[in-house]
Amino acid sequence: MALEPMRVVSVCGSLRLGSYNRIVANALPRLAPPGMEIVATPPFDAFPLYNADLQQERGFPEVVQTFAEAIRTADGVVLVTPEYNYSVPGGLKNALDWISRMEARPLANKPVAIQSAATGQVGGARMQHHLRQIFVFMEAVTFTRPEVAISFAKDKVDEASGTLTDEVTRNVIRSQLAAFAPFVRRIAR
Repeated sequence: MALEPMRVVSVCGSLRLGSYNRIVANALPRLAPPGMEIVATPPFDAFPLYNADLQQERGFPEVVQTFAEAIRTADGVVLVTPEYNYSVPGGLKNALDWISRMEARPLANKPVAIQSAATGQVGGARMQHHLRQIFVFMEAVTFTRPEVAISFAKDKVDEASGTLTDEVTRNVIRSQLAAFAPFVRRIAR
């Protein structure tokens, strides 16, 4: 019996086009197991800063609605993001703040895997902890293991071509995505 294809969206928490995390996010479709399609969400760089007055006066901006709908209609989410000052990047936190205010919250009961790439030894692990705390409020179902926290990311990519070159890292990501697939199916039941 063939399994139904699964559509997963990737969210890159970095706004920088050449970021290590964007390179990792761009590699995901080629590292996904059979039956899992991974597509990127629309960027959140045009989101205004969250302001309840703005939301009350104008509702949710179209860019927020488009981003939210991409998540809402996906079977699962892989969030690939750097660590800024030991925590979640401000732009990503702002995007999450916007969609958390929606009546039908896009991440509620949605399976989410977290990945991070950083230039230091910790690989973004502190940010991952903070993001997991945020997801408790948003009622996302966070995947736990295997974790992907890529340390010394500069040595594992070719910045000129935007390619993830380190085979060990690619295999860790493959392992996470392979384990994430049945998790998504179990949660989606």
